[in-house]
Amino acid sequence: AEMPGRYQEGEYDLAGFCVGAVEKSGIIDGTSVAPGDVLLALASSGVHSNGYSLVRHLVERSNTDLGESFQQGTLLDALLEPTRIYIKSVHQLLGKTRVKAISHITGGGLLENIPRVVPAQYCSVIDRNSWQLPEIFQWLQQAGRIDDREMLRTFNCGVGLVLVIDRGDVDSAMQLLEDCGEKTWVLGEIKAGEGGPAVQVS
Repeated sequence: AEMPGRYQEGEYDLAGFCVGAVEKSGIIDGTSVAPGDVLLALASSGVHSNGYSLVRHLVERSNTDLGESFQQGTLLDALLEPTRIYIKSVHQLLGKTRVKAISHITGGGLLENIPRVVPAQYCSVIDRNSWQLPEIFQWLQQAGRIDDREMLRTFNCGVGLVLVIDRGDVDSAMQLLEDCGEKTWVLGEIKAGEGGPAVQVS
Protein backbone atom coordinates (compact mmCIF):
# COMPACT_ATOMS: atom_id res chain seq x y z
CA ALA A 1 0.00 0.00 0.00
CA GLU A 2 1.10 3.57 -0.65
CA MET A 3 0.23 5.87 2.23
CA PRO A 4 2.57 8.87 2.22
CA GLY A 5 2.94 10.44 5.64
CA ARG A 6 1.77 7.31 7.46
CA TYR A 7 4.44 4.64 7.03
CA GLN A 8 7.82 5.35 8.60
CA GLU A 9 11.04 3.70 7.46
CA GLY A 10 10.98 0.00 8.26
CA GLU A 11 7.20 -0.15 8.71
CA TYR A 12 4.79 -2.07 6.52
CA ASP A 13 1.22 -3.28 6.54
CA LEU A 14 0.07 -6.88 6.45
CA ALA A 15 -2.99 -7.63 4.34
CA GLY A 16 -5.08 -10.74 3.98
CA PHE A 17 -6.57 -11.89 0.71
CA CYS A 18 -8.61 -14.70 -0.76
CA VAL A 19 -8.41 -16.62 -4.02
CA GLY A 20 -11.43 -17.89 -5.89
CA ALA A 21 -11.91 -20.43 -8.66
CA VAL A 22 -14.25 -20.33 -11.64
CA GLU A 23 -14.95 -22.69 -14.51
CA LYS A 24 -13.25 -21.50 -17.69
CA SER A 25 -16.62 -21.25 -19.41
CA GLY A 26 -17.83 -18.92 -16.67
CA ILE A 27 -15.02 -16.37 -16.83
CA ILE A 28 -16.24 -12.81 -17.37
CA ASP A 29 -13.47 -11.27 -19.47
CA GLY A 30 -15.16 -8.44 -21.39
CA THR A 31 -14.64 -9.98 -24.83
CA SER A 32 -18.39 -10.04 -25.54
CA VAL A 33 -18.84 -6.31 -24.82
CA ALA A 34 -20.30 -4.51 -27.85
CA PRO A 35 -21.61 -1.05 -28.82
CA GLY A 36 -25.07 -0.49 -27.42
CA ASP A 37 -24.37 -2.35 -24.19
CA VAL A 38 -25.31 -0.52 -21.00
CA LEU A 39 -23.12 0.55 -18.10
CA LEU A 40 -25.08 -0.22 -14.94
CA ALA A 41 -23.88 1.48 -11.75
CA LEU A 42 -24.16 0.15 -8.21
CA ALA A 43 -23.90 2.83 -5.54
CA SER A 44 -20.91 2.97 -3.22
CA SER A 45 -21.32 3.38 0.52
CA GLY A 46 -18.77 6.19 0.62
CA VAL A 47 -15.11 6.78 -0.16
CA HIS A 48 -14.38 3.04 0.14
CA SER A 49 -10.65 2.31 0.31
CA ASN A 50 -9.13 4.76 -2.15
CA GLY A 51 -7.93 8.33 -2.16
CA TYR A 52 -7.18 8.54 1.54
CA SER A 53 -3.79 10.20 1.13
CA LEU A 54 -5.65 13.08 -0.50
CA VAL A 55 -8.45 12.91 2.08
CA ARG A 56 -5.98 13.23 4.96
CA HIS A 57 -4.21 16.09 3.21
CA LEU A 58 -7.50 17.96 2.74
CA VAL A 59 -8.54 17.41 6.35
CA GLU A 60 -5.18 18.63 7.66
CA ARG A 61 -5.00 21.61 5.32
CA SER A 62 -8.54 22.77 6.07
CA ASN A 63 -8.17 22.35 9.86
CA THR A 64 -11.53 20.62 9.80
CA ASP A 65 -13.06 19.26 13.00
CA LEU A 66 -13.73 15.62 12.19
CA GLY A 67 -16.30 15.55 14.99
CA GLU A 68 -18.53 18.14 13.34
CA SER A 69 -22.06 17.10 12.48
CA PHE A 70 -22.36 15.64 9.00
CA GLN A 71 -25.40 13.88 7.58
CA GLN A 72 -26.61 11.42 10.26
CA GLY A 73 -23.32 11.36 12.18
CA THR A 74 -19.97 13.12 12.07
CA LEU A 75 -17.62 13.95 9.23
CA LEU A 76 -15.29 11.23 10.52
CA ASP A 77 -18.13 8.69 10.36
CA ALA A 78 -18.80 9.63 6.74
CA LEU A 79 -15.13 9.44 5.75
CA LEU A 80 -14.68 6.04 7.39
CA GLU A 81 -17.92 4.43 6.24
CA PRO A 82 -16.98 0.78 5.53
CA THR A 83 -16.60 -0.34 1.93
CA ARG A 84 -19.70 -1.94 0.45
CA ILE A 85 -19.12 -5.50 -0.75
CA TYR A 86 -21.15 -6.57 -3.79
CA ILE A 87 -20.46 -10.30 -4.06
CA LYS A 88 -23.84 -11.56 -2.78
CA SER A 89 -25.85 -9.25 -5.02
CA VAL A 90 -23.78 -9.93 -8.14
CA HIS A 91 -23.85 -13.66 -7.44
CA GLN A 92 -27.64 -13.49 -7.45
CA LEU A 93 -27.51 -11.72 -10.82
CA LEU A 94 -25.17 -14.19 -12.51
CA GLY A 95 -27.07 -17.00 -14.17
CA LYS A 96 -30.17 -14.84 -14.51
CA THR A 97 -28.60 -12.06 -16.57
CA ARG A 98 -25.60 -12.24 -18.85
CA VAL A 99 -22.99 -9.95 -17.31
CA LYS A 100 -20.38 -9.11 -19.95
CA ALA A 101 -17.91 -7.20 -17.79
CA ILE A 102 -17.51 -6.03 -14.19
CA SER A 103 -15.47 -3.03 -13.08
CA HIS A 104 -14.75 -2.45 -9.41
CA ILE A 105 -14.20 1.29 -8.99
CA THR A 106 -11.06 1.47 -6.88
CA GLY A 107 -7.84 3.47 -7.32
CA GLY A 108 -8.08 5.39 -10.58
CA GLY A 109 -11.79 6.04 -10.23
CA LEU A 110 -14.24 5.71 -13.09
CA LEU A 111 -11.85 7.01 -15.72
CA GLU A 112 -9.17 4.35 -15.26
CA ASN A 113 -11.09 1.31 -14.05
CA ILE A 114 -13.83 0.93 -16.67
CA PRO A 115 -11.36 0.78 -19.61
CA ARG A 116 -9.65 -2.19 -17.96
CA VAL A 117 -12.68 -4.40 -18.70
CA VAL A 118 -13.84 -2.96 -22.04
CA PRO A 119 -12.15 -3.86 -25.35
CA ALA A 120 -9.82 -1.09 -26.52
CA GLN A 121 -11.76 -0.41 -29.72
CA TYR A 122 -14.79 0.77 -27.76
CA CYS A 123 -15.55 3.88 -25.75
CA SER A 124 -17.47 4.01 -22.47
CA VAL A 125 -19.76 7.06 -22.40
CA ILE A 126 -20.79 8.16 -18.92
CA ASP A 127 -23.80 10.40 -18.37
CA ARG A 128 -22.71 12.67 -15.53
CA ASN A 129 -26.33 13.77 -15.05
CA SER A 130 -27.43 10.21 -14.26
CA TRP A 131 -26.52 10.55 -10.59
CA GLN A 132 -25.91 13.19 -7.94
CA LEU A 133 -22.49 13.39 -6.32
CA PRO A 134 -22.97 12.14 -2.73
CA GLU A 135 -22.52 14.71 0.00
CA ILE A 136 -19.18 13.36 1.25
CA PHE A 137 -17.69 13.76 -2.24
CA GLN A 138 -19.17 17.24 -2.53
CA TRP A 139 -17.34 18.11 0.70
CA LEU A 140 -14.06 16.68 -0.59
CA GLN A 141 -14.36 18.52 -3.89
CA GLN A 142 -15.06 21.84 -2.20
CA ALA A 143 -12.40 21.40 0.48
CA GLY A 144 -9.76 20.56 -2.10
CA ARG A 145 -11.03 22.73 -4.96
CA ILE A 146 -10.79 19.64 -7.14
CA ASP A 147 -12.06 19.83 -10.71
CA ASP A 148 -14.67 17.37 -11.94
CA ARG A 149 -12.33 15.24 -14.06
CA GLU A 150 -9.82 14.82 -11.24
CA MET A 151 -12.65 13.77 -8.92
CA LEU A 152 -13.67 11.08 -11.40
CA ARG A 153 -10.07 9.90 -11.67
CA THR A 154 -9.35 9.84 -7.93
CA PHE A 155 -12.58 8.81 -6.20
CA ASN A 156 -15.48 6.47 -6.94
CA CYS A 157 -17.78 9.52 -6.67
CA GLY A 158 -20.66 7.35 -5.48
CA VAL A 159 -20.21 4.50 -7.98
CA GLY A 160 -18.76 1.39 -6.34
CA LEU A 161 -19.24 -1.14 -9.12
CA VAL A 162 -20.08 -0.99 -12.83
CA LEU A 163 -21.62 -3.88 -14.76
CA VAL A 164 -21.74 -4.07 -18.55
CA ILE A 165 -24.91 -5.81 -19.73
CA ASP A 166 -27.12 -6.09 -22.79
CA ARG A 167 -29.64 -3.27 -23.10
CA GLY A 168 -32.52 -5.75 -23.13
CA ASP A 169 -31.54 -7.03 -19.68
CA VAL A 170 -31.42 -3.66 -17.94
CA ASP A 171 -34.86 -3.62 -16.32
CA SER A 172 -34.69 -7.17 -14.95
CA ALA A 173 -31.11 -6.68 -13.71
CA MET A 174 -31.97 -3.47 -11.92
CA GLN A 175 -35.00 -5.03 -10.26
CA LEU A 176 -33.02 -8.03 -9.06
CA LEU A 177 -30.19 -5.86 -7.70
CA GLU A 178 -32.61 -3.52 -5.97
CA ASP A 179 -34.31 -6.54 -4.40
CA CYS A 180 -30.87 -7.41 -3.02
CA GLY A 181 -30.62 -3.96 -1.40
CA GLU A 182 -28.51 -2.23 -4.02
CA LYS A 183 -29.10 1.26 -5.36
CA THR A 184 -28.56 1.09 -9.10
CA TRP A 185 -29.00 3.20 -12.22
CA VAL A 186 -27.99 3.40 -15.88
CA LEU A 187 -24.62 5.15 -15.86
CA GLY A 188 -24.01 5.20 -19.60
CA GLU A 189 -23.33 3.00 -22.60
CA ILE A 190 -20.70 1.46 -24.82
CA LYS A 191 -20.03 3.08 -28.19
CA ALA A 192 -17.61 2.43 -31.01
CA GLY A 193 -14.34 4.23 -30.38
CA GLU A 194 -12.95 6.81 -32.77
CA GLY A 195 -9.47 7.30 -31.41
CA GLY A 196 -10.67 9.46 -28.53
CA PRO A 197 -10.47 8.83 -24.78
CA ALA A 198 -11.50 5.41 -23.48
CA VAL A 199 -14.06 7.09 -21.23
CA GLN A 200 -16.12 10.08 -22.31
CA VAL A 201 -18.17 12.06 -19.80
CA SER A 202 -21.22 13.75 -21.24
